[in-house]
Amino acid sequence: MKRRQFAIAALSPVALAACGGGGDGPSFPPPAPAPAPAPAPPPTAQATAAAALKQATSYMDEVVSFRGGYVWSYSPDLTQTFGEMEAKRTMLWLQPPGTSSIGHIYLDAYHATGDERFYQAADRTAKAVAAAQHSSGGWNYIYDFAGEASLQHWYETVGMNGWRLEEFQHYYGNATFDDATTAVASQLMLRMYLEKRDPVYQGATDKAIKFITDAQFGPQFGVADGGWPQRFPHNPNSITSMPLPNPQQLPVGARAGMEDSDYTLHVTFNDDVMGENIKFLTMCVMTLGRTDLLPNITRAMDCMQRMQWTSAAQPLQSGWSLQHLSRETNGRPAGAPAGARSYEPRSLATHTTQTNIQQLLGYFQLTGDKKYLSQLQKAIDWLKSPSIQLPANVATLNPLLAGRNVATFIELDTNEPLYIHRYGSNIHNGAYFFDKDITNTISHYSSGRSVDAAALQKRLDDLNAMTQAQIDAMVAKSPLKATTPRALPKYFAAVREVDFPDLFEGALMKTPVVPESEVQTIVAALVDGKYWTAPVPEIVNPYRGNGPTTPYTGTAYRSRHVGDVYDTSPYPADVPPDIAPYVKREKPQFIITSNFISRMGRLISFISPVA
Repeated sequence: MKRRQFAIAALSPVALAACGGGGDGPSFPPPAPAPAPAPAPPPTAQATAAAALKQATSYMDEVVSFRGGYVWSYSPDLTQTFGEMEAKRTMLWLQPPGTSSIGHIYLDAYHATGDERFYQAADRTAKAVAAAQHSSGGWNYIYDFAGEASLQHWYETVGMNGWRLEEFQHYYGNATFDDATTAVASQLMLRMYLEKRDPVYQGATDKAIKFITDAQFGPQFGVADGGWPQRFPHNPNSITSMPLPNPQQLPVGARAGMEDSDYTLHVTFNDDVMGENIKFLTMCVMTLGRTDLLPNITRAMDCMQRMQWTSAAQPLQSGWSLQHLSRETNGRPAGAPAGARSYEPRSLATHTTQTNIQQLLGYFQLTGDKKYLSQLQKAIDWLKSPSIQLPANVATLNPLLAGRNVATFIELDTNEPLYIHRYGSNIHNGAYFFDKDITNTISHYSSGRSVDAAALQKRLDDLNAMTQAQIDAMVAKSPLKATTPRALPKYFAAVREVDFPDLFEGALMKTPVVPESEVQTIVAALVDGKYWTAPVPEIVNPYRGNGPTTPYTGTAYRSRHVGDVYDTSPYPADVPPDIAPYVKREKPQFIITSNFISRMGRLISFISPVA
């Protein structure tokens, strides 16, 4: 608190006389004028950055959000709102970088500044996430504050006409692990509870933990024990196949459709479902002392290792699919690779195999158990196998695959690449299919991947070379060995995603060095000192009804993100289909949550770095 300063004025002669002074006493000169106050020093760069953080947060919280919830992008006048698809103003999107991600960056800003305004924003946003929590304890991709009827209307109009977004074409009324939807929301509930022990977040965290453990396949599923489905609870009305209109347009020898029914009952590796669930449960062990979750974690790790599939016909072929059967289905055994969405064929997936190798390397570091390394050489050797590599002239054969080195999907037993295509102009007259033609693949789900087998090999070799003493020292710092509560990293969204190595005792999740010149640029970019805009990644056609079922035999839509004007799938404004009424145009400037998080993160790293 500043001390008040009082100036005592000189007493006038009259006052002196009244106090007993004589009128003939000495005279005094008038007081000297008070010196002018020194000009206030200019605000520091940190103060300027903190003010910008607060201004941007206040605008997003008070103006842009709907009851604390967010989608992915907004026109500056807020008349247009988009998540992964066009959204209603009353909606919030849970998928990152949606509402949960915004809650994390607000909490990061609170940790950087100690300013309660950021906690207030985090609390309002987290309360919106808690309101969106499914009764089972998980979260759906989206939530509508206008109610269930409004949400169902969206699915039956916008959702069902998004040709390439099959997860939004049907509403099952349950929750999902896809795209880290439940994982990131669960982490936010845990962080908010740890911050001030608010019972609202304690209840939400407990429900999230129960959801994850309830959804986990049990020992009665044998090989699938410890795995997770894509969605839970299971809806018996989930679809078992996708429509195949105008099948005469399929090339000879092509395969099409949902080969092993909807993916909601499969053991799912897509988008690292298993890794995200294990990570959240690990956070609960180290912060809440929930050692009762250790068996769930171990069962999941063991399931991932057990699900590594090796071909009997091609022993070199060894890896993972996006999903695997959790039970015997149509004569195929539990554990077999499964095809789910119509552009995800029954196959091994190179990018999923790379991710699972990285996960199992991490599980060895968490536990010190070498069984998690024992089968990885086979998978790395498979990623090096010549038959799955893309040809040297791939950029000429198919520019969409330029810069990739392996095919995405590899046919079981033949070890040959499968490439994804589509015909038609919308979901009502077209379909996806796959064959071995490398040309004219779809653009929104690449048929090629960048896999660094050499880096995987080096990491495996390094871990295999560790002495027992080194292993013991490593495991002693594991979050699974915490005997007293440990703190989570300071930031969750400001720097990058928190990963397993960040949870080890003594680990430091460092912030990047942000130059003052960049801070000045970020602050100057605030529109009217309130919000940031950036070119919106994708735009959409407004819903106008179901598209035509008559065959479309052209090729304008086969390698574009969108079909005809009835397709509600998002697409880049600067790469539209080459057909009327589409025209190439500049991407409009929108308020974009991912951009907001990124700029907030840079300012946070400047204000309160971790080094």
